Amino acid sequence: MLVHSRAGKWATWAVFFLLLFVPLFAVPLLVILAASLATNWSGAFPSGPTVERYAAATSGDSLQALTTSLVTALAASVLALTLGGWAALAAASLRTRGKRLLDALFILPVAVPSVVVGLAVLVAYSQPPVLLNGTRWIVILAHTVLVTAFAYQSVAAAVRRLDPMYEQAAAGLGASPARVLWRVKLPLLLPSLTSAVGLCFALSMGELSATMMLYPPDWTPLPVQIFAATDRGSLFTGAALAVVLMASTLLVLAAVSRIRTRASYR
Repeated sequence: MLVHSRAGKWATWAVFFLLLFVPLFAVPLLVILAASLATNWSGAFPSGPTVERYAAATSGDSLQALTTSLVTALAASVLALTLGGWAALAAASLRTRGKRLLDALFILPVAVPSVVVGLAVLVAYSQPPVLLNGTRWIVILAHTVLVTAFAYQSVAAAVRRLDPMYEQAAAGLGASPARVLWRVKLPLLLPSLTSAVGLCFALSMGELSATMMLYPPDWTPLPVQIFAATDRGSLFTGAALAVVLMASTLLVLAAVSRIRTRASYR
């Protein structure tokens, strides 16, 4: 229902903010932030404010885990964009039946639980000739499989919205198909490509289920360390690690958003 009056718009925003945003999004995140700064929490509010856990969360094994998550997410995002974007561009030239088949193939990894994907990757790559089990590459591969579908869908939607007149005009002026792709099509798709990278990065940074089945001891992502801390009962330590993970993800997404904004105004 559209609201046209000024009072009605303010009332609608107030209802959304108080009934949806605050209880579903703001309160859980604020509780995590408060727990990360607390020494104990025996009453309604935390007590004994401290920042010692952040010192531990940004050094030693925790810093290594954060670096592992960032490298894994970056590698998986680039691979997912390359594979998913390439497939989306190729699907644009297929007939309806071929597009539906390609859509189904890329949607399959997200249509099943991620733990199933982790098990499938573990079984498939634990024997020669491709033996990845026990290496960092099997984690990166699993993350790539899980997020490629989102890159494919994002780029495919952008390709469908793209006006074919630009390509036709470039081809009419004598540009080769490769030149049309690199100088016309990809620049027009750049905002959608950066959005796809950001989405894939955020999803990879928070992935846990498949990672738990695959990670080697020397390649432990931060979500695994958060789970291990909370499983041992160190909730405040886990909260600090969670805040570090959230802040790192938001910083990268802010940088991607800035790039996307610049690309939109080119």
